[in-house]
Amino acid sequence: MSDPLQILTRACKEVGISADNAELIRAGENTLYRLAGGIVARVSRPGQTDVARKETHVSRWLNQSGIPAVQLFQNIPQPIKVKQQAVTFWHELPPHRTTDLEQTAEVLRRIHALQPPTDFILPELTPFVRLEQRIAESTAFNRAQQKWLLSHLHSLADQYENRPRGMLPSPVHGDAGGGNIVLPCDQSTPVVLDLERFAYGPPEWDLTSIAVSCFTFGTVTTDEWKSFSSSYGRDVTEWEGYPLLRDTRELRKVTFAAQIASQRQDLVSEAHYRLACIQGEVGPRPWHWKPVP
Repeated sequence: MSDPLQILTRACKEVGISADNAELIRAGENTLYRLAGGIVARVSRPGQTDVARKETHVSRWLNQSGIPAVQLFQNIPQPIKVKQQAVTFWHELPPHRTTDLEQTAEVLRRIHALQPPTDFILPELTPFVRLEQRIAESTAFNRAQQKWLLSHLHSLADQYENRPRGMLPSPVHGDAGGGNIVLPCDQSTPVVLDLERFAYGPPEWDLTSIAVSCFTFGTVTTDEWKSFSSSYGRDVTEWEGYPLLRDTRELRKVTFAAQIASQRQDLVSEAHYRLACIQGEVGPRPWHWKPVP
């Protein structure tokens, strides 16, 4: 993968935005930079131009539907493609905090109630996207560990094709946890962030994201979970398909840790610990995994 800062500099030059003193915000699935003038730039991984284009469509659609979302910067053509990577430019949010779970539940309920957009196609949810690539490219795991992960992945994918009947398909955020719905400190209305995984699929996928924060990671209390479920109107853990979606969410978290550990040796032990957890070597949940950028 090319240097994200070099990719950003070339994209900025193309659209007439200064990349001087670009400040790194986060390097994860995407690399985010803060630019002068209240701009945040997102540099994708290679091959993600279509995903970046979808994000621009989803932002406009949500805002037009009355659900505030992060907004694109000015009227410039986006995404900007540099080599095989995509760059998008967004208005930086004012100071904000993560919404409480009752607010999160209300936003998700509104998203799930939306009719699919008519001016672009919202892709079908793909819970296993890029997982095989992450496993194959991982330097944190040995061949035996990679083989186990691939077998686990294929088993879950087969089960997903025949998953139990649940709620009707709808638009879904796709990555509803981790502070991706926030409340600006000077506003009373939440704002939706990180639109990369927006899709059309089972609403339970979003609900499981919050449930995993409680029952797998222990970062959400059981009282908070009950409040979330009550506000949304459904407890996804009571659905027979929940263990499948939970295991899939956990596998994504394991492979993400491995992906980042390939660049940061200090995270290799965390990737190994997460793998040991889903292999049944650590004991019952919650496992209290450490955050990975």
